Amino acid sequence: MSIRSPKELGEELRQQRKARGLTQAAVGKPVNLVQSKISQIENGTLAIELNTLFRLLAALDLELAVQPRQKQELKGDEW
Repeated sequence: MSIRSPKELGEELRQQRKARGLTQAAVGKPVNLVQSKISQIENGTLAIELNTLFRLLAALDLELAVQPRQKQELKGDEW
């Protein structure tokens, strides 16, 4: 899966959380974030520090993989 924007990242985190049957509050607890902050992250509206992102990924038993970008036209808030 390619993620190119905060919104796409948030959508993927939401899908992964729901696939695991977790609530936003349950995911936020080990990361020390309240439910409303998890909601903002999932909506792509909250900028977070990298260490917070890695703690959130760990809480969902996920990891970050970096790969060369596939050539395609960027749109909107994609980077």
